[in-house]
Amino acid sequence: MTPSDFDLPLTPAAFHILLALADGEKHGYAIMQDVTALSAGQVHLGPGSLYGTIKRLLVDGWIAEAGERAAEGDERRRYYRLTELGHRIVRAEALRLAHLVDQARARRLLPRTAGMDL
Repeated sequence: MTPSDFDLPLTPAAFHILLALADGEKHGYAIMQDVTALSAGQVHLGPGSLYGTIKRLLVDGWIAEAGERAAEGDERRRYYRLTELGHRIVRAEALRLAHLVDQARARRLLPRTAGMDL
């Protein structure tokens, strides 16, 4: 599938949540922490944004509940995972963004190598 096969671009919250789940199952708080780490602290999802987006991603079939597990202190946490469709969608969005970065580099807006000044 190509990026045009999906309704792209994704919202920033949806993309970051899908990206956080790309390397395995996580519960909500772990997703919030991973999004902050992946974005180098530039994106912070609050509980309302996080769980509102998770609810929509569940309805759309992009993620699925991976079950509930007991956490430290006897609390229950819901875990989420990417579905095959969710994996294809986050990959398509990543490819779309990579193309845009390539275009920015071609126009000398970004250095050719990450971490280098123009």
